Amino acid sequence: MTAVQPPQAQPKHASTAQPSRIQKAAVIGAGVMGAAIAAQLTNAGIPVVLLDIVLPDKPSADKPDRNFLAKAGIERALKASPAAFMAPENARLITPGNLEDDLSKIKDADWIIEAIIEKLDAKRELWAKVEKVAKPTAIISSNSSGIPMHLQVEGRSDDFQQRFVGAHFFNPPRYLHLLEVIPTDKTSPEVLASFSEFADHILGKGVVVANDVPGFVGNRIGVYGMVRAMKRMEETGLTPAVVDQLTGPAIGRPKSATFRTADLSGLDIIYHVANDIGAATGPDEDFTLTDTFKKLVEDKKWLGDKTGSGFYKKTKDERGKTKILTLNLDILEYEDQPPVKVAVLEALKGKPLAERVRGLYEAEGNEGDFMRGVMNDGFWYAAKMAGTVSGKLQDIDNALKWGFGWEQGPFETMDALGVQTVIANLEKEGRTLPPLLAKMKDEGRDKFYNGEQIVDAAGAMQPYQAPYLILTDLKKDASKVVKKSGGASLVDIGDGVLLLEFHSKMNALGEDAIRMVGTAHKTVQDMGFSGLVVGNQGEHFSAGANLPLILSQAQDEEWDELDAAIKAFQMATTSLRFSPHPVVVAPFGLTLGGGTEMALHADAVTASAESYMGLVEVGVGLIPGGGGTKEMLLRFTDQNLPGQPLLPAVQRAFELIGTAKVSTSAQDARKLGFLRPSDETVMNRDNLLSEAKRRVLELAPDYVQPTMRTDIPVMGEAAIGAIKSALYGLVEGGYASQYDREVSLQLANILAGGATNNRQARVTEQQLLDLEREAFLTLAGKKGTQDRITHMLKTGKPLRN
Repeated sequence: MTAVQPPQAQPKHASTAQPSRIQKAAVIGAGVMGAAIAAQLTNAGIPVVLLDIVLPDKPSADKPDRNFLAKAGIERALKASPAAFMAPENARLITPGNLEDDLSKIKDADWIIEAIIEKLDAKRELWAKVEKVAKPTAIISSNSSGIPMHLQVEGRSDDFQQRFVGAHFFNPPRYLHLLEVIPTDKTSPEVLASFSEFADHILGKGVVVANDVPGFVGNRIGVYGMVRAMKRMEETGLTPAVVDQLTGPAIGRPKSATFRTADLSGLDIIYHVANDIGAATGPDEDFTLTDTFKKLVEDKKWLGDKTGSGFYKKTKDERGKTKILTLNLDILEYEDQPPVKVAVLEALKGKPLAERVRGLYEAEGNEGDFMRGVMNDGFWYAAKMAGTVSGKLQDIDNALKWGFGWEQGPFETMDALGVQTVIANLEKEGRTLPPLLAKMKDEGRDKFYNGEQIVDAAGAMQPYQAPYLILTDLKKDASKVVKKSGGASLVDIGDGVLLLEFHSKMNALGEDAIRMVGTAHKTVQDMGFSGLVVGNQGEHFSAGANLPLILSQAQDEEWDELDAAIKAFQMATTSLRFSPHPVVVAPFGLTLGGGTEMALHADAVTASAESYMGLVEVGVGLIPGGGGTKEMLLRFTDQNLPGQPLLPAVQRAFELIGTAKVSTSAQDARKLGFLRPSDETVMNRDNLLSEAKRRVLELAPDYVQPTMRTDIPVMGEAAIGAIKSALYGLVEGGYASQYDREVSLQLANILAGGATNNRQARVTEQQLLDLEREAFLTLAGKKGTQDRITHMLKTGKPLRN
């Protein structure tokens, strides 16, 4: 990121010293948030100084390490679950220190952020010290979730205030996409622009520019919704378990829904945030918590997961198995919770999100009353806050999506229901419409988002352009969808680049998706595209092969059909490299089995930093049959220097595939070998397809079509013997089952290049592919493999048979 240059005429509050590229950072405060923010900075490759206070000496103890708190913060982040670091070695980029001895270490930092105690006096005292040391171009930020930013820097110099901008991360910072960037009225526009660019492209955050008001955007609206849900639950007589069924995935929100989220967040945190916002905003906005909730926090001290008891309680049954008890709100005692089934939800199963939301909004009975009430609360308050918390409606939607895991924000949901329908329901409840909704009613508008226009906070239509490539928006222009089948589409994403998009359940690679690969190549050539991107914007890139189809064909002994399907898949994966045009694969999230094989065969990969790649077929009693086994052998043997033995490379491939290792990040995928040094990583997944398109356009002008290898060195029986010996020890030691051994020997035969006695044999890629196909068919015919596939499909877990 380069600094945004000031215009010819200096705007009001423009800092005379423009911020440079952020290459070094300092985090002050090594608690849960501070250490996690430092970890995310290292994930982006940025060195960090992490400072905290010095613990007071205790007369009876040895002199404590003066950097104890900072070091403890790093250790906590290393042990965090989910992991704060994308790779443990990233922790080496953090230098621990303390505020008494090491404040001078922040003098080289391009960005300084505090995450200390939420007390205004403490923050003001810190900023007075920081100003004396920080370099004059450093950006200064607070991670405060509630203390107004302008109050923190009162009394600081104009230059300091111009370089100060709030940066409120959501916990955990690695996984929650939202970063609220909060300028004060003194913040330089150049600082705001350059910091927002850094947060987006380098840190990988979804940036929402929030106004400097209590609760900013996410907590102001999110906590209001939680407070209202508690009140509506008590009014309608529902239970926490029923409410969580209604307010989770059914309406496009996380599985933790409302009350499980409250337990995870901490009831005390919600209590303090609601009280603080309520005190700052007054009774009109009603952040008053229910008496029951107050009793849980004030009297019972049941604060959620941190105390073991909240709306739910984990316990053990007589067999030692974990079970979940639910709080009976009438008597404040925990009870066994039988499986919850809500009739209205059963009727909506399998429906698209828009239909589910409409069905619940229009439902009858207590569940319908609750859902209508709580959704109307959210719609009314979001509209009321438009212009107060942010000047853009899309920022409010994005804050709820990126910070709370919603699929749709409140304005997008109103669009899905019809804004006039929502207005009619609000008036039916006797509510006074906020100005924004009143104007929508007067002008008869039924949508906030309308193609290339969006309604602004004042109710006027403004031009709208998404900040990144959004496929659902692009495909509203039918001419952009070149071809479509049930599991895949070809989409013109502009600039002469074609996209192959998967869109089946979990983006599993069925017959139509595999056929579409060949269609994609033909389309690129026939229509004059420069190249192809393979990617999508689903929840995950691809969970791999269509297991139900494989199981069905194996059980019905349709061997010719299964053999043809494997051949077709191998042709599809290898064509990604051996086509006459460049192909870039853009993996993210779960990229398993066949999904990884797609990436392995691309000319180049542009991967999301959060890519979980693995060849996991052994878990269902199979081996990677789409060229994955071949490709890992090639990659590891190619790394050998002349004269080096082949066996370590074979063993490395065997261990990787035989233990079904899955990367914990793109950084880890690179270490494991799924990504090459030349493959790119994108921190912000929203930018993934745009970056993959850019890579295609870079490759296209000088692209030369590759040819298959014919000179791959293999070891034959010598490698098989070495692997057999290792397997014997694993089986005897109880680390592997007899059927694990059977699957592993099929894998060993491929990696050995077949059962040849020539230790200097050479084979072709096609020969390895043929060995893969033979092994896949052999294993698919065995009862042990069919049992493993059946168990995986039923339980989602591997069977050790």
